[in-house]
Amino acid sequence: MRAYEASWLITGAPGEAPIADGAVVLDEAGRVLAVGPAASLRASHPSAQWTRERAILTPGLVNAHVHLELSALRGETRSGGGFGPWVASMMARRDVVQPEQDLDAIDAGISELLRAGTVAVGEVTNTLASVELLGSAPLLGRVFHEVFGLGYEAASAMVGRASEARARVTHWPASLGYALAPHTVYSLHPEVVRETVATVRAEGGRTSLHLAEHAAERAFLRDGTGPFADFLTARGAPTAGFVPPGLSPIAYAEQLGVLGPEVLAIHLCATEREELRRVKALGAQAVLCPRSNLFIELKLPPLYDILGAGLTPGLGTDSLASNTTLDVLAEASALRDRFPQVDPGLLFSMATWHGAVALGLQHRVGALAPGLTPGLVAFDLAQPVSDPYAHVLRSPPPARRVLARPLRPQSGQTLEDSP
Repeated sequence: MRAYEASWLITGAPGEAPIADGAVVLDEAGRVLAVGPAASLRASHPSAQWTRERAILTPGLVNAHVHLELSALRGETRSGGGFGPWVASMMARRDVVQPEQDLDAIDAGISELLRAGTVAVGEVTNTLASVELLGSAPLLGRVFHEVFGLGYEAASAMVGRASEARARVTHWPASLGYALAPHTVYSLHPEVVRETVATVRAEGGRTSLHLAEHAAERAFLRDGTGPFADFLTARGAPTAGFVPPGLSPIAYAEQLGVLGPEVLAIHLCATEREELRRVKALGAQAVLCPRSNLFIELKLPPLYDILGAGLTPGLGTDSLASNTTLDVLAEASALRDRFPQVDPGLLFSMATWHGAVALGLQHRVGALAPGLTPGLVAFDLAQPVSDPYAHVLRSPPPARRVLARPLRPQSGQTLEDSP
């Protein structure tokens, strides 16, 4: 057994206060055996190998939405001009760079995640380019294989190509789940959106859907106009078969029957209160990427309304094409700056426990709780602090040390099995 005593211990579990002079006891596999005040744990676990840390100890972080295959586009896209100019700049650069072929950039992105203390990810991919590298890293995750295409034939053909690409990965990493994912309800034919989500439901899986990310999405679904329509026209993309439903993104997703507990609703930035209540009522999992929204639109998701609707979102960084780092705690910090009335403990749990719940990995990671293997991160202290959350939310990755990694599935196990 290994035991760590620290100035503060944050469990990451919702509603649990930080423990001053706290401790955590781990077995040799990194499984949490006990958490609590150091004095009582030292008495009950005298045979453990004890280490005193001048630090705040926390579980590993969960980045519930990231596009690693776009890592080569860091600093290459337009910021602050809105979705239309951003996606035009991203696609123009992607036509030249083909970032998914830059495995060094993907590998560097994974290293950045690990240095930040990340233990689990929701990786969104068009090509599966990141799978081999992710599978060899000390991480857990879900891979969401995106498909798009406004026409039914084009969309169905992309689903076929995605299935062929998945079949070519003959040794799929046990540490990664897999599911097809509709990109959005405005970039994929509605029947294929339905079919994709229905397949995931039938398999008992989990999938991802970019939803209500920006005003351009609302305009395109309302009447087929706006910045996204202009982008498609400039790209020469066929839109003749697209019939605007005249609905908001969330109302349209509800009409299609694709909101439910197995769906991660990503972004929710351009939303209204009643729409958010519908997302909650239908049981979808919310994931926010606030710094990506700031990068593209200079706008944050309406966190007070999201929480008021009863949603408890996880957090993601999105891609380095729309963000500056892959540190999910920086997302929590950005929300703290704009929404100071939100409990900082909740913001931290959004970067740990609630992200794990969104990914369906709460049986493995997300909190320092007995039976879990959530990893362990130390945030070093130069001097005592009275507010551990304030310190953690402001500490950059160089001020963190990873003391334990999550336990990956063993031979014969799957990601769904208990660690």
